[in-house]
Amino acid sequence: MTLLISQHRRAGWLLALAVATCYPLPAAATQPEDEDLALFGMDRFAISLATGSAQPLRRAPAVASVVTAEDIAAMGATDLDHVLETVAGIHVTRGAPMYAPNYVIRGIGAGGPTNPQVLVLLNGLRLNTDYNGDKGNMWISMPVTNVARIEVIRGPGSALYGADAFAGVINIITKTAEQMPGLRVGARAGTFQSREAWLEYGGKRDELGIAAYLQAGRTNGSDQLIKADAQTLNDSRFGTHASYAPGPLNVGYNAFDGGLDLTYQRWRWRTNLKWRGDAGTGPGINSALDPNHKTRSGTALSELAWSAPDFSDNWSVGGSLSYLFFTEQSPDGLGLFPAGARIGPNLFPDGMIGGPSRWERNLRAAVHATYSGWNRHALRVGAGHDDLYLYQVSTMKNFLLNPAGVPIPTGPVIDYGAIQPHIMPQRRKINYAYVQDEWQFARDWALTAGVRHDDYSDFGGTTNPRLALVWDADLNLTVKLLHGRAFRSPSFNEQTGINPVNMGNPKIQPETIATTEAAFAWQARPELSVNLSLYRYAMKDLIRSTANPAPAPGATYRNSGSVDGKGGELELAWEMDKNLRWLANYARQHAHDPATGKDPGYAPRHHAYTRLDWGFSPSWQFGPQLNWVAGRRRAAGDARAPVADYKTVDAILSRQLPHGVTVSATVRNLFNADAREPSLSPGLALPFDIPVAPRTLALQLSAKL
Repeated sequence: MTLLISQHRRAGWLLALAVATCYPLPAAATQPEDEDLALFGMDRFAISLATGSAQPLRRAPAVASVVTAEDIAAMGATDLDHVLETVAGIHVTRGAPMYAPNYVIRGIGAGGPTNPQVLVLLNGLRLNTDYNGDKGNMWISMPVTNVARIEVIRGPGSALYGADAFAGVINIITKTAEQMPGLRVGARAGTFQSREAWLEYGGKRDELGIAAYLQAGRTNGSDQLIKADAQTLNDSRFGTHASYAPGPLNVGYNAFDGGLDLTYQRWRWRTNLKWRGDAGTGPGINSALDPNHKTRSGTALSELAWSAPDFSDNWSVGGSLSYLFFTEQSPDGLGLFPAGARIGPNLFPDGMIGGPSRWERNLRAAVHATYSGWNRHALRVGAGHDDLYLYQVSTMKNFLLNPAGVPIPTGPVIDYGAIQPHIMPQRRKINYAYVQDEWQFARDWALTAGVRHDDYSDFGGTTNPRLALVWDADLNLTVKLLHGRAFRSPSFNEQTGINPVNMGNPKIQPETIATTEAAFAWQARPELSVNLSLYRYAMKDLIRSTANPAPAPGATYRNSGSVDGKGGELELAWEMDKNLRWLANYARQHAHDPATGKDPGYAPRHHAYTRLDWGFSPSWQFGPQLNWVAGRRRAAGDARAPVADYKTVDAILSRQLPHGVTVSATVRNLFNADAREPSLSPGLALPFDIPVAPRTLALQLSAKL
């Protein structure tokens, strides 16, 4: 507890906290002793991400949060990034390549150009890509219009979900036919010429359930100023004047999203599409502003699933086949450095252009079964096979790298995939199996034990266990003690990327983490809940790019170093009356490199959020919220001053009109705070860090037809 409160008296007004982000538990899931708890307000919520089956959130063998569609509407969120920033222990930062959002959980996942330490799921299916191991450099955005809820686990999840469930797991669950009956349409317009429209439909045709969704939009994006970039540094070295800095970020894009969910008896088929086109590169793919080149990306995810919860008296079984297609494309190349740039002895009159493109397809098959015939036990077993294939690559550029990694101009932009590709096609196959037992060994005690083994065709096998002890200490208090291990598999780029400046290494092994947690859920009064979680973790065999031994130039990915961390999250939810609710949370984390004792940098040590939901009349709703990010150290070797703390204030005003019409106005960063996320160490390329969006305004109208 000392860890949570020392050095934070300046934030005392924000320490009481919580995100009461949960969803109603089906009545069939409750147990007899839960009736009194439900009356006391303890058992209204459930989560399925922690064990694979729905159970009360307070009893889930994990530190978890759930954000519902109602919460999303109350906070005025339009994108997944907005939602995750409100969850205790999570901060959304921005990476220099593509201005990509990185999801930092308990300080893990900050500082790199990629974000593979967090597993992102859509309806329980993986969205992480093969090349980088994360959701992709061109993720850009994820709308939440069609989202029923978002489940989040903070802590390891590899015992159930395998690779990359390292710092945490985020599961985005879309609406079903029952959750959006009939046809609803909507439109939104706002700052930076942002506009989008959508429609969603849900209905039944005899035993066939149909849920469909389409959304399309366009934005020019924030025009925040980049005062200096990587080319500014080159200009100072070589006496050139090629940089576009000072100049604006380039973060505009076109967007299309769609989904179809069909259910029939025990069968379900879901397909989701995500396309981003004409997308800018933020501060530049190489931290040099590039207003002239665009990118595009696409994701298609489809699953056919069968489930039989009543397969027999004691057995529930199910299985699924899924397909993921993903592509990132730069057909005309991207500006690594602008026209007139000099790199070493060589001049690039048309700019240094490099545009990697990739196409991936993943096939997955999985089966699972739950046996409940063993008294006080729920035994779950599962197995699966994944076939991951980076099947096509393209490398458009106007240069070649010599053995020392120095770029040599070659003239026109063409595909050098046959001469000097950035990677060759790669394939990986995975077989896995897991077993998990939930043992209610006493009325108020439950022990969940699980283990999963993954066998990879390239680097071998890995086994990851977890234990969770849950104690209902009192009618209004639940205590959890958790321990688990997780791993992050090397990405294809880290294994086999071809770049003399930063080479892949087929010998690297997975990163590992071991985490121990204690969590307390206290229902102080029927209208007031308080949650506290404390944790400690140790990461080993971190995959880092390290310099090659002299005289060899460049760097190579290697397993190098470790990081230890500890911290906690405090959450509060207070239903002051039927029309007024206060939510707040505060997270504190501290990490260090055991070899040096230094903070790895980038991640906030302190993060607080609070929101008020006020229904001041039957048809009006007002929701102000405050977000505070503080204590971001610089990484070793970065002599810049620490990143400035910031506070942002948002607000939403909405009104329900007759005939199912809703109108709302949302303002973000109301006071136009100069909020910035840290650029990569040592900060020579983007010395003034990466600005986040200034004040923005959006107006929205939706109607049920």
